Amino acid sequence: MPATSVIGLQWGDEAKGKVVDLLTEQHDIVVRYQGGANAGHTVVMGGQVYKLSLVPSGIFRSGVQCVVAGGTVLNPAALLEEIDGLTLRGVPVSENLMLSDRAHVIFPWHFEEDRLMNDQGADGESIGTTLRGIGPCYRDKVGRSWAIRLGDLYREGFRGRVRKIAEAKRRSLASLGTGGAPLELDADTIFEQYSAYAERLRPHVADTTAYLLDAVEAGKRILFEGAQGALLDIDHGTFPFVTSSNSSGVGIAAGAGVPGRVITKVVGILKAYCTRVGGGPLPTEQDNATGQHIRDRGNEYGTVTRRPRRCGWFDAVAARYTARLSDVDVLAVMLLDVLSELPELRICTGYDLNGRRTADFPSHVDDVRRVAPVYETLPGWRQEISHVRSFEALPPAAKNYLGRISQLVGRPVELVSVGPDREQTIFVKP
Repeated sequence: MPATSVIGLQWGDEAKGKVVDLLTEQHDIVVRYQGGANAGHTVVMGGQVYKLSLVPSGIFRSGVQCVVAGGTVLNPAALLEEIDGLTLRGVPVSENLMLSDRAHVIFPWHFEEDRLMNDQGADGESIGTTLRGIGPCYRDKVGRSWAIRLGDLYREGFRGRVRKIAEAKRRSLASLGTGGAPLELDADTIFEQYSAYAERLRPHVADTTAYLLDAVEAGKRILFEGAQGALLDIDHGTFPFVTSSNSSGVGIAAGAGVPGRVITKVVGILKAYCTRVGGGPLPTEQDNATGQHIRDRGNEYGTVTRRPRRCGWFDAVAARYTARLSDVDVLAVMLLDVLSELPELRICTGYDLNGRRTADFPSHVDDVRRVAPVYETLPGWRQEISHVRSFEALPPAAKNYLGRISQLVGRPVELVSVGPDREQTIFVKP
């Protein structure tokens, strides 16, 4: 049974949605296993652009079951808006979308907590949250007492639970200070609103853990779709400037509820350069004309937030770390065409830290801030490659650049993207 996972190896926004869409036709089931509406996956087909946050990118392939598993957190309003938008554009959703009854639900108090906690970030620096209630919802999940799962919305005690939590949250928010008018949190209004959401979502809600375990035993082909990137992993990323879930490969089993050993292939997704949104260190950042050129050429603005992304050279130290962490088999290098106009390119091959050269990614954010990247300079190719459809047809300098990335990360390059459309993809023969 072939089971594949797609993992972003940087700070998110690696164009995972395109790869998932391409791989979906080889699978029966696509699973989103962590994160929430803070994810932004873009799929381009025939010149049409589709932006997804909660619905798996496999939704565009007929006959493929899309599963949002229990490790995710759901904003019902955002999910329904996404479903309605797809339906209006002729994308069928009704029968091939399944939502875990174990997934935790984001409520109005989570948005307010997100805003307040973001303003009180580490050492005065914003964590960089998307303000979509993701972190506070995960916090309540771990705390348990104030958490509500999707399956709870269909239980008799739902109204009472909303009343109890709303009262507790009013007191909690008052102690934090709202910086404006206090949030009302009318429990009856929230109950009615979320009950209406629940009725619309009811046809999609199921025990996805049981479904996936049955699928494994039946030999179904499963594709696991990660959100964010491995360097934003809550345990293994640049903490505290991370997301609130395990966004590296280590999160698949916990989020989806299936044993990790069922995965037979892990595809690591990399941009041909580095980007990051919000606070936290980016060792190879180019806060200069080069960085702005990459941002403009690559349209490096958040899919969800439209915030400008910070841009920098490719960091092979960070990529090697996350490739090992997620046990990556092959690499997909995305947005190679963005670098086409640059006369020369740089790759970070090591760090200088406290007077010592290292090839290891530091475990503490303060050390990541202090590293001095050690660069290797390669020639650029300075010609348009968005029309290229074979590895052999790429300019020699582009092939050399890809080869050096593969060598430094320690994994073969299997796929190269030279544009956003499905057709602008090169599969590299082994």
